[in-house]
Amino acid sequence: MAEETVAGEPVSETQIEVWANEAEHGYPVEQLRRRGRPAKGAGAAGVVPVRMDAVLLEALDEFAASHAVSRSEAIRDAVRRYIDVA
Repeated sequence: MAEETVAGEPVSETQIEVWANEAEHGYPVEQLRRRGRPAKGAGAAGVVPVRMDAVLLEALDEFAASHAVSRSEAIRDAVRRYIDVA
């Protein structure tokens, strides 16, 4: 068998067997890591496609980079400020 690694560390057959035994016994759901994006606001978030010309998009990217936020966060913040919602 090819040498398997996890995070760059070699994994032995013994370790794989230990993990398999743990899995067979099951994991407590409350201890499992939640997957997916965290909720934004009061409920499930929707996706709103928006078209921007190249000049506006470039300005948005520059703003986001200079404030260390994503495009999405910059847009959400701008909309909140524009419509005066917390």
